[in-house]
Amino acid sequence: MTIRNSIDGPRICFLGDSFVQGLGDPEFRGWVGRVLQAAAPAATAFNLGVRRDTSAQVRHRWRAEVAARTVPGADNRLVLSFGANDAMEEDGAPRVARDGTLRNLAALLVGARGLGLGTLVVGPPPVVCGGAAHRDRLRELVPGMAGICAAFEVPFVDVTDALAADPVWTAEAAAGDGAHPGAGGYAALADLVLAGGFREWAGSGLTSSALQGES
Repeated sequence: MTIRNSIDGPRICFLGDSFVQGLGDPEFRGWVGRVLQAAAPAATAFNLGVRRDTSAQVRHRWRAEVAARTVPGADNRLVLSFGANDAMEEDGAPRVARDGTLRNLAALLVGARGLGLGTLVVGPPPVVCGGAAHRDRLRELVPGMAGICAAFEVPFVDVTDALAADPVWTAEAAAGDGAHPGAGGYAALADLVLAGGFREWAGSGLTSSALQGES
């Protein structure tokens, strides 16, 4: 029997940090699993979240990891989410300065466009243990990320302020490691991603790479 590759559903790589990984969720679904269950059950999904990764580390590893999981002729997609670790203070300064994060995002979007990947970006969640200074750095970062995404005509989902004001997110993160929520917090994040257009993006049809035909 020959098993043939299907190009009916999208192949979506979720690339980013521990929030993408879903760290802390006792149900082991995180926001990625929840949005897939709600909006893209036919997708082939790959969770490439790595704890403590900054945008620079994501940029360093993304091409090889995505290349290993895409198929010529398929509807290959990419979801990016990072920035929370960039804005964390280490040795008296953010791990990655605002301009560095924006350069890394732009480089990733250039690369994704070159590979014909349909791309969506989810903004950085707040980290409770980072305090007001961390939230302020994210609030300075998010408009720049949104602007770059607009220039590339890539959807951007802003989640920072909504989660900072969400009592479930903040309570679960505070009760845990100070950063990662439990199931309720990830459900709140998933709801924001769905409300921000993930369902429409995931169901919007084949990307340009799918027009090349099955190899």
